[in-house]
Amino acid sequence: MRRTDALGRFADALSSLKLTLACLALLMVLVVACTLAQVQLGTHLAVERYIRALIVWWTPEGSTMRIPVFPGGGLVGGLLLANIGLAQFLRLERSWRKAGLWVTHIGLALLFVGEFTTALMQVESSMAIEEGQTKNYSEDYRRMEVALTDVTDPGFDNVYAVPDSLLKTRRELPLSGLPFKLVVRAYHDNAQIRMRTPADGPSEVTSGMGANIAVSPLPLVTQDNEQNTAVAIVEPVARDGAGLGVFLVSNGLGAPQGFSHEGRRWALSLRQRRYQHPFSLTLKDFRHDVYPGTEIPKNFSSLVRLKDPATGDDRDVLIYMNSPLRHGGLTFYQASFGKNDTLSVLQVVRNPSWTLPYVSCTLVALGLLWHFGLMLRKTMVKVL
Repeated sequence: MRRTDALGRFADALSSLKLTLACLALLMVLVVACTLAQVQLGTHLAVERYIRALIVWWTPEGSTMRIPVFPGGGLVGGLLLANIGLAQFLRLERSWRKAGLWVTHIGLALLFVGEFTTALMQVESSMAIEEGQTKNYSEDYRRMEVALTDVTDPGFDNVYAVPDSLLKTRRELPLSGLPFKLVVRAYHDNAQIRMRTPADGPSEVTSGMGANIAVSPLPLVTQDNEQNTAVAIVEPVARDGAGLGVFLVSNGLGAPQGFSHEGRRWALSLRQRRYQHPFSLTLKDFRHDVYPGTEIPKNFSSLVRLKDPATGDDRDVLIYMNSPLRHGGLTFYQASFGKNDTLSVLQVVRNPSWTLPYVSCTLVALGLLWHFGLMLRKTMVKVL
């Protein structure tokens, strides 16, 4: 009996209106704090630290200690989701008279589920494409990979990619199907690279241009228009244990590096992580329109040719502000441009739950219309 009473009190507290209001107040504080933090952290990092985290941490300047200072959006949102769900089943009357409130609560729950799903499953990348160029891949502007490319055949390249999540483990990485493994000696998410001086001492890099380069680790950049200069020191090792050279690779180095093994030539580079797509886009024309007599932008648009052998698509598509291209589970938005208006940058988003906010808002609107419509009808009947 004591256990039942304790569970009952816990359920009452978890489903209370006071908790609902407290969670909403905490979310409003988090939104304001996240908005202010974007000045220093940038949009992506601020959202990750405030809205999608369970706890908001504070690190004192000059220290590595992390101190919890506030519940994060993930924790508050999860608590509010539990609150709404439990309140619906414990407090709402199961009748047609309250059907509107049931639909409204379901819509609100879907809104939070959609945000959690987006945080876990959404992948953002970009496609920088010049007029006349064709691409079938996009690049992640926050994640990196080491690319090992078999360039023996001048007409065809075989590429093997190792993501930065594995590079950060700093261990031996067996490469399936390749006659060597990759030993990661060091990896830095962001670093300063410069020419070595006698004061730097001997370098562990033995091959390629990296032997003349010194590396100084730096904090991660936070602004949306900045990019990290990642650095990896890797060594391909043959099956018999013979080293094939120690290389320093970085997205800040443009010169190709490589080695030969068993009669084949390999190129080695560190680049933004690529996502291959089963279709291609060709940029036919990019437009940057301004208002007459001014330099104020009026419209940005990209006319692309979509070709997808799997679906038989072969058509022109115009991508412009608020009119993206949706194809193959991806959404292509007009994001930026360059090279005297001959290059277009498309933001590419994979978000399996992109429809949930629309469904949620529709259910909330219908639920409120149903509920207040019944109340209005009841009031009018009494008046008449």
